[in-house]
Amino acid sequence: MAERSFNLVVPLAHKATAMRNEETDRRSADRSSAVSRLSNRSGDVDSTIFPAGLGIRTSTTATRTTTNRTTGSVPEPSADRGPFSFAELVEAYLDCRRTKRNSNAALAFEMRLEGNLRRLYDELVDGSYTPGRSKCFVITRPKPREVWAAAFRDRIVHHLIYNRIGTCFERSFIADSCACIKGRGTLYAAARLEAKIRSITQNWTRPAYYLKCDLANFFVSIDKRILRELLLSKISEPFWRELTELVLMHDPRTDFEYRGDPAMMQLVPRHKRLLEQEPYMGLPIGNLSSQFFANVYLDVLDQRAKHVLGARHYIRYVDDFLFLHESAVRLNEMLADVTGFLPKRLGVQINPRKTILQPIERGVDFVGQVIKPWRRYTRRRTFSEGLRRVSVTPAGELMPVANSYFGLLRQASASHYDRANLANVLRDRGYTVNKQFTQTYRRSHKC
Repeated sequence: MAERSFNLVVPLAHKATAMRNEETDRRSADRSSAVSRLSNRSGDVDSTIFPAGLGIRTSTTATRTTTNRTTGSVPEPSADRGPFSFAELVEAYLDCRRTKRNSNAALAFEMRLEGNLRRLYDELVDGSYTPGRSKCFVITRPKPREVWAAAFRDRIVHHLIYNRIGTCFERSFIADSCACIKGRGTLYAAARLEAKIRSITQNWTRPAYYLKCDLANFFVSIDKRILRELLLSKISEPFWRELTELVLMHDPRTDFEYRGDPAMMQLVPRHKRLLEQEPYMGLPIGNLSSQFFANVYLDVLDQRAKHVLGARHYIRYVDDFLFLHESAVRLNEMLADVTGFLPKRLGVQINPRKTILQPIERGVDFVGQVIKPWRRYTRRRTFSEGLRRVSVTPAGELMPVANSYFGLLRQASASHYDRANLANVLRDRGYTVNKQFTQTYRRSHKC
């Protein structure tokens, strides 16, 4: 197994001189054999923060920096004594902060990083861990939706659970189950669907049909009692069973902080609010655990589509799923089957207003892309929203927004014209764009 080096804390620039002096003193001590750099005595930073384990190598940079910044704040070290190592918790933390490094919650946790991680580890091992306060807010694009965000330390626990039990479940998922699986994002889903369409139509030479379905109010309709049975059926270790059940059954509505204008909540229909559901119903949108649990929940549908209905051409992304077949009659039979099966087995229902059955040649809209004969392009609504945002975003925030839309457009095979239009908007605002229309760099002049 390849070694992985954990460097948790980046040295502060204004402490560079002090660190060089400390390093000089350390080297002198090493030469005199006064201190062993690789010692494993109780209280050493190396053994406290990163307990020895297979494939884990400590970082001397992290050791020096941590010694300078957290002296006296780290609890008394304790050896790994639980069903998981401290290094696994560190890895879960690194996964959690990957896209949240500059958030207030992540920065606050990092201020006392080693102490916070050790405290969380001890709570998990001795069974005293309880989820903390969540944050609730409302987003309006693409439509009003209630979002729940767990506390940062709780999100670390979500990653810890996923890293440990995720592989066990994903091995049994079908290859056409997408979302919240490494390597199976929107690009994977769009490209795989395009390949299926080319297969069933013999490269657009034969007619075929598609049936696209969407589940009504999916996340708030999930019955956690059913989901608990599905999860615990594949988890054998008592510790992970208890921790998974604790995270699943935790009701964030008992302790949360609402962010934003309270009037915004009125924009969300009552039947789509988690606040209006029974305690055992619904998963909070916004947590990794909810996305993973949703895949486990709908794996029941995937298995039925493949092994009972015999659907060769089937794909699902979260709660959107799609069947392909040469016969529209057969697709209607499949629709009737899943319409009766889902409420009875999982307690969810198909949204009839979003059910589409039509010829493939008219175009298939899936995961933000439209697949038509010989081309795949970005959905027009998404593209128009990108142009609007780039035209109104303040100059200080424009580059990451524009480059993210360039990346999104590049996922489509027929995107040159769309990227050129986006580049024109940026050039009108005084920004430079490369000749491939894939990235903007800087402002060329004041505007």
